[in-house]
Amino acid sequence: MSGQANKKIVEGLTKVLANTFVLYFKTHSYHWNVEGMQFKALHEMFEEQYTALWESTDEIAERIRALDAYAPTTFAGLIDQADLKEEAKVLKAEAMVKSLADDREKIVKATYPVLRDAEDAGDEATVDMLIELINAHEMAAWMLKSTAK
Repeated sequence: MSGQANKKIVEGLTKVLANTFVLYFKTHSYHWNVEGMQFKALHEMFEEQYTALWESTDEIAERIRALDAYAPTTFAGLIDQADLKEEAKVLKAEAMVKSLADDREKIVKATYPVLRDAEDAGDEATVDMLIELINAHEMAAWMLKSTAK
């Protein structure tokens, strides 16, 4: 893989990591703050999702390191790279579910160009990881949207 291709993949992975980290924290904060008739079900769903997202952040950062680059070292640096936005207030349960479903779909859309770059560079390890991430986000989005109906 050329140095330029590697750099482009690392930049893309850094954005994927940033978005994943923002979604991790948002999901965890919703877990802490959810209220209402669906409290138990949503509390448990959010916990399952933030746990998986946390594992994803580690996997993505380690892939960046495997490509001989450094993962971000500050939260502010991650936030600057993210397309997703933090939630500044506590939402109602229904709005939490919609927000997370929307964010999952945004991450999928933002991850596909990185996947294509990795495919073009022949970086099969990154391709495999990103396909797994996309599948996980699509499954979570489906679960969230089904919950919101």
